[in-house]
Amino acid sequence: MPRTRNRLINAARRSMLQRAELHRRLDVAKAAFKPKALYARGKYNVDVKVATAAHNVREAFKNNRLPIALAAAAGVVWLLREPIRDHAPKLAQKVQDLADAAAAKFRPVAAEDDLTEDHDEAAE
Repeated sequence: MPRTRNRLINAARRSMLQRAELHRRLDVAKAAFKPKALYARGKYNVDVKVATAAHNVREAFKNNRLPIALAAAAGVVWLLREPIRDHAPKLAQKVQDLADAAAAKFRPVAAEDDLTEDHDEAAE
């Protein structure tokens, strides 16, 4: 009879330990579904994803500088296409006028005098 009694006592202890473990797990599960815990877990997950994305973008920039710079420049030009279309002809005309004025200043004046002297000599 003492053996069965010991078995019963051991079974009761095991069941009490299992019950305590189940209560502990239930408390942990309840705590995990509280709004504060859900918010903290969500914030952590978002922070991890943002950090990963930022790292990937940095690596992409580091490995592909020229294509990304070209794409950025093309994007800026595309954004400014309307103002460029409106002002480019005026700007091109101003640049052409400045180039003509600069070319006129650098034309040798002696060349015009030589032409008039050649005409005078030919007339005599």
